[in-house]
Amino acid sequence: AVLNVYCGNQPVFICEKVVICLLCYRQLLSWYTLSQNASVSAVDNSSALYPLWVRCDMSDPAGTTWFGVDMISMGNKVTGAKLYSVTCKGSTVDKKSLITIDELKQEHKKRHHPSSMVIKGSARYSLFGSTVVENTTIESQSSVTVDFKWNHVESILETPPLSSIATLNIKVGSGDMRSPMFEMFRELEFLLTLADGLRTGETEWMEPVESTSAVDLTKLPSLFAPHVFLQTEKLKTETDTPIFNSLLERGDLDFVEQLWVRMRKSVTSYQDIGDCLRLVTEALRHGDVKPWIHRDSNSSLSKLILQSYHQQIDPVSLTGLTPVHMLLEMGLDKMRKDYINYLIGNSTDPYYYYLSTEVDLQEQVIRLRKLHHLLEIIVTCSTFLGLPYDRLFLLTQSCLQHYKTHPYDEDHKFKLPIKPALISHFYQKEHPVTWGVEVSSGHSVREVRTSMQFSDRPLVDHVIFETEYPNETINGDSEDPAFFSTMVCCSIINFA
Repeated sequence: AVLNVYCGNQPVFICEKVVICLLCYRQLLSWYTLSQNASVSAVDNSSALYPLWVRCDMSDPAGTTWFGVDMISMGNKVTGAKLYSVTCKGSTVDKKSLITIDELKQEHKKRHHPSSMVIKGSARYSLFGSTVVENTTIESQSSVTVDFKWNHVESILETPPLSSIATLNIKVGSGDMRSPMFEMFRELEFLLTLADGLRTGETEWMEPVESTSAVDLTKLPSLFAPHVFLQTEKLKTETDTPIFNSLLERGDLDFVEQLWVRMRKSVTSYQDIGDCLRLVTEALRHGDVKPWIHRDSNSSLSKLILQSYHQQIDPVSLTGLTPVHMLLEMGLDKMRKDYINYLIGNSTDPYYYYLSTEVDLQEQVIRLRKLHHLLEIIVTCSTFLGLPYDRLFLLTQSCLQHYKTHPYDEDHKFKLPIKPALISHFYQKEHPVTWGVEVSSGHSVREVRTSMQFSDRPLVDHVIFETEYPNETINGDSEDPAFFSTMVCCSIINFA
């Protein structure tokens, strides 16, 4: 067996022996508690020590996995200690063998003899993420879970009532092929390839989407035809919201944006980029084309087009990394308009941080990537969960504020309060990932709790659980899922 001791969250002592009896664990915690007792001579308990946790191996009849102790302080004086024990059981599908609410209440009464008790429930359900097909788990980088908290628990594993407090935990990874955003992700990938090439000097080109060469696509008459402003109209429906108008291609792509679309699907080298932009700049210089562009375009090529209206074009040296720099500007310009078109109706003020061109190109790319991730989150919650506009708006504002001060992070979980009724059809017929009940009594620092957690996975990772049920029964689509049990009990010791 292995004895692991943690002070706070840091391991401070590890001892390996053939056998370590439960008495050793208890004795260690007793010494720690005595060291804080003012009744013991030569003890200065003016400040409490960090909590101490001892990791156990479940070799005792109760199946103990942790023992812990934490000091109780009144002002600057340590007045007592809370002792904790965590016990676990392997998985079972037999609900009749699980502890009942009355039995848990009796366990709490036996330890604390309270005059009154409070019973609270909690549960977590998975709404979106990895899926199981024929007992095979298909992993996903995205997940949406919901946490419930409620009072007046009547039975073990009961479904959370609609009066519960519910919070969504949203983690979305870009590039999920199930997402309507997948094509936009591929476009972002190409833009990131260009940015990495400028930063590192090395570029791993993506497989071209088009079989026609980039130069031939640029030469096509359709690109150089007179441009007429065409705005595609989307029929309004009762479900349309300003925050998420459409995931269709914008109908107002100007000359530069159309050129970007063709080049990002076909270029496979720096030479391709230079040759395409050389064709365009020569056509502008000779007046062969006078294309239409958006008034707020900021790319170098857009500025050359504006100059061509007056037959005055600055000389451009399309050598070295200049063509890549120009193409990256074109992509940033186009994709920023795409994202804002999907996210908002009129005002761009909340998005100024993400739209600013006053920072260098690499920082613009980072902010655009954040904006893409934000849109992935909104689209996931809109498409797969059908959240209403007010929840999507609140989530958008939360994401915007977060990414103004935090780095890009696909592992971050965004939280969103929600009414259970809005998602009841997702969870009411499903099994929880975790389900818990807690009995508590006392107040403030002298509050004590006895809790039980049921979960589809063990809640401790240092013990190997034996189970008679195969994985496909535990993790699959069985009508009677298997649950692991974890009980946490607490006792108080008062110092004289």
